[in-house]
Amino acid sequence: MTIQQKALSVHLLTASGAVFAMLAMLAASEAKWGLMFVWLVVAFAVDGIDGPLARKVDVKTNAPRFDGVLLDLIIDYLTYVFIPAFALFKSGLLPGWTGWIAIIIITFASAMYFCDGNMKTKDNSFQGFPGCWNMLVIVIFSIEPNFWITLVLVAGLAVAMFLPLKFIHPTRTKRWRIYSLPIALAWTFFAGWAAWVDFHPESWAHWGLIATSIYLLFAGILQQIIPERS
Repeated sequence: MTIQQKALSVHLLTASGAVFAMLAMLAASEAKWGLMFVWLVVAFAVDGIDGPLARKVDVKTNAPRFDGVLLDLIIDYLTYVFIPAFALFKSGLLPGWTGWIAIIIITFASAMYFCDGNMKTKDNSFQGFPGCWNMLVIVIFSIEPNFWITLVLVAGLAVAMFLPLKFIHPTRTKRWRIYSLPIALAWTFFAGWAAWVDFHPESWAHWGLIATSIYLLFAGILQQIIPERS
């Protein structure tokens, strides 16, 4: 296989996320929330793999016809934002007007964030919460907090998208990557496990999901507080 073929295959791998997004949406339309999140976790795993592969084979040089960054953003908006917002609304976890407020906030703020030219920091982290609503919503489905708590979390993270707060990229942020990457892999495992058992309340996956989510949410902010050793 030539380097050009390898580069094109990475684009095809990225594009497969659109198929997983459709499968997740079909499951969501039938209120099969566990199955929906299984497909979203698969899409999340693909999203974690395709970036390093794209850089390894230099897709910009060897498959320049297709814009991998744009392709990735389109699929990320579907799997990270649109489908999780739909699920949060249709599940009834946010009743009445609170559901409407949440989906408006999530979709509108995320659309603006995804076109923000300053979303990345110098160390390849994200400036502001990177719109990973899929990660928040799967935790909400797992623990089912009071709807006021959910609404506050949604509003707070939407505001955090446009604040000078750092959020790590598990594979690209070098600082603490020795911890961040395994924890991100663990999050993927626990998320898949929780979805596979359809969020059974006695599943230990919930605790692993919560613990790993807390790290991924606050690690970047801690890096801003704790100075890096020279």
